[in-house]
Amino acid sequence: MSQAPAPGDKLKLVVAYDGTDFHGFAAQPNVRTVEGVLSNALENVLRSRREVLGMVCAGRTDTGVHAWGQVVSIQTLVAFEPERLRRALNGILGPEIVVRRCERVDPTFDARRSAQWRRYRYTILNRPEPDPFVARYSWWIPEPLDIARLRLAADPFMGLHDFASFCRKGPEGSTTRRRVLESKWIDDGDGTLVYDVRATAFCWQMVRALVGTMVDAATDRLRPGDIMNILRAGNRHEAGQIAPPQGLMLESVGY
Repeated sequence: MSQAPAPGDKLKLVVAYDGTDFHGFAAQPNVRTVEGVLSNALENVLRSRREVLGMVCAGRTDTGVHAWGQVVSIQTLVAFEPERLRRALNGILGPEIVVRRCERVDPTFDARRSAQWRRYRYTILNRPEPDPFVARYSWWIPEPLDIARLRLAADPFMGLHDFASFCRKGPEGSTTRRRVLESKWIDDGDGTLVYDVRATAFCWQMVRALVGTMVDAATDRLRPGDIMNILRAGNRHEAGQIAPPQGLMLESVGY
């Protein structure tokens, strides 16, 4: 039998959600967001806004982007058994948002700052016809893609680079240097192509820019050999298209 957290304990939630009908994760006025809906459910279960001291997520997903392994840390002022909290939240939020796990963690844990890496997955449906049952979770491209060219295009991203060519400009003084730990394409069969990328951190729209540019390299708009030159250029205008959001999913976060 699990022990109920004492007041002031930190809780870690692993959250999955379908991002189709949300304006991203981060709370914003007058629009529906994952954080806003989750916060409202927490207030409902815990009976008071004052009992939740703050919410931090591992990665702020954009409008239409999904998650299987988003991590959220919260600090509460009330004792509430984690599994009971998980079930109560899922009763309110599911199936659009699901709390897959809820556990007590060290008070110093921070979902964003404690993370060692994030893994994203992008799915492309490469068939002549679209599929209504996967349209919300993939980018349909009827033009044949060369998986060998996609794999060649993915290789240069490995390691520590300045990804300014693949990021939207952030706040002044912010860096676009990121270390990519894994960058690979998987052929799942039946026209399903999956890009897995893992890095210590990502900048704004980075994965979608990488995917869009690699697709250009697989369809003769670019050559796979152009990728390194684009990376070195440090200029967003040198890279290719931005892939649409529905194919992207935050798969997991490592601590």
